[in-house]
Formats: sequence, C-alpha cells, structure tokens
Amino acid sequence: MTMEIITAKGGGRPVVQIAGMTFSYNGASVLENVTLTINEGDFVGIIGPNGGGKTTLLKIILGLLQPNEGTVRVFGKAPGVSRPRAGYVPQHAALDMKFPVNVMDVVLLGRLGKGRPFGPFGKADKEAARRALETLEVPDLAKKTYGDLSGGQQQRVLIARALASEPELLLLDEPTANLDLQMETDFYELLTRLNEKLTIVMVSHDLGVVSRFFRRVVCVKRTAVIHPTSRLSGEMIREMYGSDVCMVRHDQVTS
Repeated sequence: MTMEIITAKGGGRPVVQIAGMTFSYNGASVLENVTLTINEGDFVGIIGPNGGGKTTLLKIILGLLQPNEGTVRVFGKAPGVSRPRAGYVPQHAALDMKFPVNVMDVVLLGRLGKGRPFGPFGKADKEAARRALETLEVPDLAKKTYGDLSGGQQQRVLIARALASEPELLLLDEPTANLDLQMETDFYELLTRLNEKLTIVMVSHDLGVVSRFFRRVVCVKRTAVIHPTSRLSGEMIREMYGSDVCMVRHDQVTS
C-alpha cells in the first residue's frame, strides 16, 4: 500500500519524497513499501497505534535512521545533507529538569551547527534565538530556568529551539502529550500560524484535534494510507487501532 500527501494549499515544490521505502529493526518489519510526497506548505498529521512506525518515519526523514530499501529525499537531497533545513521537536526532551539552565540557553542549542564551529554563540545566533522566542510569544521567559516552567511553556521553548535553526520544515513527535485541553488547543492554533511560513509534519495521539486542525492525515500501521481528515471513519479507526476509539472535537462545548 502506498501513501501520498496532497498539498493542503494547492501546490508547492516537493519537500519530502519517499519511494518504495521499507525499514526493519533487528529483522522485524516496521514500515513496508511506503511512497510519500510532502509538498511545500503542507500541514500533515500522522496518527496510528503505538509501535506502528510513526516516530520511525520522522527519524527516516531526518536521516537519523536508514531504510533497508527505497529512496528518501528531503529538499531533493539525502536526508542527512538536508537536516540543517529541518527543525525537530522530539517526543521526550533530553533535558535534566534539575539542571539550572535558562530558557535562552536551551533555545540557543538549536543554533548548533549553524554558527561558528568553535567558541561562544555569536550575535547572529542570539538574534535568531530571540526571534524564535518572540514568534512563540514567550520572550519574557528568556532568563527563567527551564525546569521551573509549566508544561505548555516548556513545549513552546522546545519549538523555539527548533525554530532557532531557521528551518523550512518542522517535524514534531507528539508534542502535546502532557498538555491540558486549553493548552493543547492554543498549541495547535500556534502551529497553524507557523504553517503560514513552514511546512509542518506532526505525529499526534489526539484524533479529535487532528480532525479539527489538519486537512490531511497519514494513518501509519506498518503500511500507510492518506485520507482527508473529513473522511476519517469509525471503520478506519477500528482497523488501525484494533478497537473503537472515541474521537472528540475540541471546539465543541457541552453543557
């Protein structure tokens, strides 16, 4: 089965192109015969059961994993070559919450590989980090300790870290897993604004939010299928997850 993303904005050059891709880990098949095109300006949601291959797909796009078969091109080149043009927000941040690092230092980590190879971060690095914090509407957090922030603030800082690299493609792996309902809604609205300038691909566990904010959704369970979110049905969800799943629209209010 193949997967193809159709741009949500009616055009744009290909950003990610995958053809006939298969990936196995320790002999166990994880992804099979995936063919995928993501175009400039897309806002793509990836859903599927745990262990279905969602995170693996993101890491292949980043060049962190190598497929067994098939071709992968990002901006027309090998993923490892194009990695500086992509920003990544992982599912779990590898940061010690007890370490007294401030927010600006966390965001500046996104500049590694962008500025000078040796020595402290330069003026251009600090300016890029400042702009990223302003874009995420948290410039006042710059001097605060990262571990003292709320979950929603931490997620914005991690996206600012990714944006500090000035990417053209933003990849996110379940970034809303620890957010409450209102923070999650605000977070998706923020991503919608970022999508005006960036191509965004995001793994999500929340079918209700996906149905509201994404126009296309990729269902990943070893193979992959693309659907408009409006066509997600109970039958499709049962087939993918193996059971009934309640899908709640977060813009609906019950009395």
